[in-house]
Amino acid sequence: MAGGRRNIIHSGAVIGADGFGFAPLDRQYVKIPQIGAVETGDDVEIGANTCIDRGALQNTTIGQGTKIDDLVMIGHNCQVGKNVVLSGRTGLAGSTIIGDNVQAGGGSGFAGHLKVAAGSIIGGGAGVPSSIEKPDYYAGYMPAMPHREFYNILSVIKRLPEMRRQLKHLAEKVDSLKKE
Repeated sequence: MAGGRRNIIHSGAVIGADGFGFAPLDRQYVKIPQIGAVETGDDVEIGANTCIDRGALQNTTIGQGTKIDDLVMIGHNCQVGKNVVLSGRTGLAGSTIIGDNVQAGGGSGFAGHLKVAAGSIIGGGAGVPSSIEKPDYYAGYMPAMPHREFYNILSVIKRLPEMRRQLKHLAEKVDSLKKE
């Protein structure tokens, strides 16, 4: 690990473990050597029981001023930008690239090999299955979507029982008009 200055690493954090790298061969999996390292910038804080995997070929990097809560998982080859906040139980699958000043709420998850635009906010529990090109507030489960769209969908979901009754009533009226 190549560490910056004034970093704080809390108890139980594992930095530089092997990434989850395996290749299928003859109906079994063969370990791919993980020869990269972990590099951190200055003023990084890493919470208790967080795991940051070293890179397979390139280094996993954590940018200056980034704050990582407890129980966060950062996979191999990830690049986390400057001044990023990752709340507890956030998970980054391998080769995820997080831009500067991103905030990720607790329990959020990022599929591997994607990019998140600088300045994005990811709500707690949100699942991010593909790259986010435009910074915005994203919320929801799978997939994460712009915050306003998610809450518009929620408002409709709350009214579904009433809408179903109205639709049934209208269908009955249409049927009775057809019979006349």
